[in-house]
Amino acid sequence: MIEIGITVEVPIDEAFATLTDGWLYSSWVVGASHIRAVDPEWPAVGSRIHHSVGPWPLTMQDHTTVRAVQQPYQLELEARLWPFGAAYIRLRLHEEGPGRTRIEMAEKAVKGPGVLVPDRVQGVLLTPRNRESLHRLADLINGRADKGSGVR
Repeated sequence: MIEIGITVEVPIDEAFATLTDGWLYSSWVVGASHIRAVDPEWPAVGSRIHHSVGPWPLTMQDHTTVRAVQQPYQLELEARLWPFGAAYIRLRLHEEGPGRTRIEMAEKAVKGPGVLVPDRVQGVLLTPRNRESLHRLADLINGRADKGSGVR
């Protein structure tokens, strides 16, 4: 898996809180178009975000499940989009200093036709999408930290 990252100027707990707000996923995950429901226990292991993917009216409905969580350092997910398969996604957070957090993201197909694609090719194909997702996540994190005061 190719891992990419971004740094935000907020404490790790604030970054993790935004990352684990299931209702925000369609705001930063490229391809997710609508969050239909978030299990009340999210982000506990086994809990789910029920989402739609794709442009309306061609959306497909599925879900993403928490596979592991270590607050505020790591979140592991399995994102499904049947009949295309499922992906394993790992998000790791590292405190780089006071009020500064590094977020790293890695993704790999684990079910369906995508597993036939070599890891290196998956990495090349997923990197631009994941980079954009991390930039969107960083904007949300920074915006929440600014309390809506505008552009930093």
